[in-house]
Amino acid sequence: MAGTTQAWTLTGHGGPEMLQRREVPIPEPGPGEVLVRVTAAALNNTDVWTRTGAYGLPGAPDARAGWRGPIAFPRIQGGDAAGVVEQVGSGVDSGLAGRRVLVDPALYDGDGTDATPVGLLGSEADGTFSGHVLVDARRVQDVGGAPLTDGELAALPVAYGTAMGMLERAAIGPGETVLVTGASGGVGLALVQLAAARGAHVVTVTSAAKAGAVRDAGAEHVVDRGDGPRAVTTAVAAAAPYGIDAVADVAGGDLLPALLPSIRDGGRWVIAGAVAGPVVALDLRRLYLHNVSLIGSSMHTPAHFDRLLADARSGAVRPRIAARYPLAELDAAQAEFLRGEHVGKIVLEP
Repeated sequence: MAGTTQAWTLTGHGGPEMLQRREVPIPEPGPGEVLVRVTAAALNNTDVWTRTGAYGLPGAPDARAGWRGPIAFPRIQGGDAAGVVEQVGSGVDSGLAGRRVLVDPALYDGDGTDATPVGLLGSEADGTFSGHVLVDARRVQDVGGAPLTDGELAALPVAYGTAMGMLERAAIGPGETVLVTGASGGVGLALVQLAAARGAHVVTVTSAAKAGAVRDAGAEHVVDRGDGPRAVTTAVAAAAPYGIDAVADVAGGDLLPALLPSIRDGGRWVIAGAVAGPVVALDLRRLYLHNVSLIGSSMHTPAHFDRLLADARSGAVRPRIAARYPLAELDAAQAEFLRGEHVGKIVLEP
């Protein structure tokens, strides 16, 4: 397929000016690949952190780097996408052409269902802020019968995939009490919805202004983060007097050492973000004396994504859409995203 398409390319680490809207050639799918026409994409913190180079490097936490290290520029940004398969490469079932699909944005270290993500569309490979995206045929899933809109589908992969990975790695099950930090963000709200859907009792930490939306998503208790770690710890103890079975944390920072004593013996703390601070002082005795597991979780495995797909196809979970923008207005969409006043996902519709 010849021709060009509009895309937002990252030309280097830095501010919004490093993102440029360009006309780029439509790529041709190679063996095992498919070309997807993007019908909806969505914004994530990973887009901003990749642009600013906020991920650091081993031994150099302040170094500018992408999700998994240095990035080859220019790079088309974006990890989330729903769309339609326009063209298939050799070795791919021709029946995929014309199918409505959801794209798994992870690049894995193997072919198994428990493979580990080692890359991400928009960081280690060109992504979805474009009219078209080229992906491995194994990473598109038919969602033709799903009751969700394309925008709702596009809101799922990064945020809800990350949340599903956290819940699965921490083995959070029905009847357990789980604390969710940063509960009004993309991953946080997904955690609330998915944890509540599996029968967990959800306690959350968020701002007072967003408490209503978090309750609507399934939280039983909402704690105001604005009063500081000590007050948050006291409020969490009142909301969960028998203790916390697990913490699903996307914030990090001072809340981690402050809340660690609130976890029951044998509990789990799973973390997939550090918006409140990536470097903390931790009393390791609170871990090993109480057999608490500290679990790092980065995105999802293929098996986790399959479970998320089942929820999408059944309509068991429906992302909250905060705003919609044309793809051409990514700069305005990202400006709203960075203000942090929204609850839910911001969607781009080419």
